[in-house]
Amino acid sequence: MKLNFTGRTALITGGSGGIGLSIVKKLIENKIKVIILDINAPNKKILLNKLVEFKQTDLSDYKNLQSCLKEIKKKFKKIDYVINAAGVLWFDKDISLEKININTWEKVLSINLSSIVIVLQNILPLMKKNKFGSIVHISSVDALSGDDKPQDAYGSSKAALLRLSKSISIQYAIKNIRSNSILPGPIETPMQKRWKKNPKAKKDLSKIIPLQRVGKSIDIANSVIFLLSDESSFITGTELIVDGGLTARP
Repeated sequence: MKLNFTGRTALITGGSGGIGLSIVKKLIENKIKVIILDINAPNKKILLNKLVEFKQTDLSDYKNLQSCLKEIKKKFKKIDYVINAAGVLWFDKDISLEKININTWEKVLSINLSSIVIVLQNILPLMKKNKFGSIVHISSVDALSGDDKPQDAYGSSKAALLRLSKSISIQYAIKNIRSNSILPGPIETPMQKRWKKNPKAKKDLSKIIPLQRVGKSIDIANSVIFLLSDESSFITGTELIVDGGLTARP
């Protein structure tokens, strides 16, 4: 399958590390101009790439985020793709609803959900004007079920993202703008640093995944590229689960 992204530009939140960084590398590989919004800078090799533009911003600082987006709109008259890859999962603080600090709850939702609203409020008008766009949201299989060891803020934000994506897909289909979500299962990223402290936990988890391994960030990046591409031009308002078969188990 040969993909053609000639002249395309993508905006990605959370593109400096983890899954987001893998997506950025895949975008660069496909000669797509990339605008990264993140609180942290990517590595020097990425920063020096001529296809990359980096805007440092705290996604929970809405005033600063708006300012960055204003600069981006002034410089780029056309943005073809948006990838919402930013997300925080704080195992030590994001706990059950009864015990979670409301400030933690609000901070998680501000980064994982509210920032997406602000980004799309700014970028959707450009997509409408150009009658083209593909939006991919990185949700999680955690959005599909409850948990007796919960990260309730994270899971709630990722579940809300699915509903938001479906609504966008219906509202903007007539403008040739698509919106889809990817739901990763267990993926080895810096977010899962706990596996380094407890490798047995990773090994035990791998045993219950039908494909017998945890995922890699490139598995998600490959899925994103497909959903951005014209090869998926009849796919919108849906979810792609990338979890090695975990959620298919009885």
